Amino acid sequence: MSDVRIDWTRDEIAALFDLPFGELVFRAQTVHRAHHAPDQVQMSTLLSIKTGGCPEDCGYCNQSVHAETGLKATKLMDVRAVLQAAAQAKDNGSSRFCMGAAWRNPKDRDMPAIAEMVRGVRQMGMETCMTLGMLTPSQAAMLADAGLDYYNHNIDTSPERYGEVITTRSFDDRLDTLENVREAGINVCCGGIVGMGETRADRVGFVHALATLPRHPESVPVNALVPVKGTVLGDMLADTPLAKIDDIEFVRTVAVARITMPEAMVRLSAGRESMGEATQALCFMAGANSIFTGDKLLTTGNAGDDKDAALFARLGIVPMRAEGKAELEAAA
Repeated sequence: MSDVRIDWTRDEIAALFDLPFGELVFRAQTVHRAHHAPDQVQMSTLLSIKTGGCPEDCGYCNQSVHAETGLKATKLMDVRAVLQAAAQAKDNGSSRFCMGAAWRNPKDRDMPAIAEMVRGVRQMGMETCMTLGMLTPSQAAMLADAGLDYYNHNIDTSPERYGEVITTRSFDDRLDTLENVREAGINVCCGGIVGMGETRADRVGFVHALATLPRHPESVPVNALVPVKGTVLGDMLADTPLAKIDDIEFVRTVAVARITMPEAMVRLSAGRESMGEATQALCFMAGANSIFTGDKLLTTGNAGDDKDAALFARLGIVPMRAEGKAELEAAA
């Protein structure tokens, strides 16, 4: 019988969080090995193709016009510059190239250039991912026609906590875009952020919301908040114990995501640069099998290629090839 379920209850997910740590990680590793190569991690690169000036008021984001961080807004990057960055990422070992624009939603006039970026990156043999804000059905269809592999649109946190983090877009708005992406035939990349001062019950609700979607996201990024001075949450959490999630609790969140969404790629995303090697190793044991590499994630720091290569060598992990991911999906 398949272990892929969409009928998880909050009580079941809470019980997973409450397991002794060793038992939880063992269960997560067992599920992981049943669906994924245990010694392979996907290397992804994230590029900001349009930075700052976003009208949304997401409390964690330094690209919001409501944040006072001094970040300068830019226009959409030239297609050739994006493709040059993608080629460099491939040379550095990435098999997936993610492009993010700080928009509430893309304008139709920008879609031809966006589609050209997708086609160009795919021609390099890399997986493509875009995050552009909310999408209409026609925009999602246009991205699908260009060959987009994944669309990222995070739910960020639990439905109950959501309104305390963002007020300019509802939780249901997020779900509507996910549905438009699904209808267009594009894989879904959807996760969220922990360490925003939420409770464990919120983390349970966050995982529950993802694990009970009609179809699990193919990619689940788990971010640890990077508090940025000048953002609502950065200022609110500064110099408090809530400004950084406990490492063991972060690993627990990764493990529960792996158990409840066994076929998804679980990605260590923002906040990894502040994690020690032991914490990252535990995350890989708990089922994380994708990371963002490079020195920067959109506008915040990241661990860097050299550190990642050294850590992989110490752990006996190898970068996943793009064709390797396709083979795993075919086998599943």
